[in-house]
Amino acid sequence: MRLMIASDIHGSAYYCEKMLKIFENERADKLLLLGDILYHGPRNDLPKGYAPKEVIKMLNPLSEYIIAVRGNCEAEVDQMVLDFPVTSDYILVYDNGKTFFATHGHIFNEEHLPLLSEGDILLNGHTHIPKYKDYGKFIFVNPGSVSIPKENSFHSSVIYEAGDFHWIDIESGKRFSV
Repeated sequence: MRLMIASDIHGSAYYCEKMLKIFENERADKLLLLGDILYHGPRNDLPKGYAPKEVIKMLNPLSEYIIAVRGNCEAEVDQMVLDFPVTSDYILVYDNGKTFFATHGHIFNEEHLPLLSEGDILLNGHTHIPKYKDYGKFIFVNPGSVSIPKENSFHSSVIYEAGDFHWIDIESGKRFSV
């Protein structure tokens, strides 16, 4: 399975459109969204192209391809406008014997681990900082932020296929190996 992993769109139609072009170009089977899809929250400035209603219009037609978890900026009302579930704090995704524990990161993260087994992959966003770390027992991956990168990182997402992770710069479309 080719999986595109993205987090923290924060209602930016500008960056959501760029992300979806990459999703199409990469021919990913699924788009795994790690929360904070529509709103920017009180701690973030408005991202470029902030238009949550436009993001809804872009994502809903792709609902059959989207797997999503709830971020700390999601509200219950978001489920009323999105055609895919966004109410779970985490979801498990399985591929070729690998278990992905996908969550936003405000509840489960590197410092507050969920129950993981040998070889599992913990995915979370929330910090807006891309990161890959092999802890031996499990691998941790943060795709960074689609719209509001922090600590001088780039607008990013991750492609996973056959055990390999690659970062993609949302602005340029360039790939970076882990």
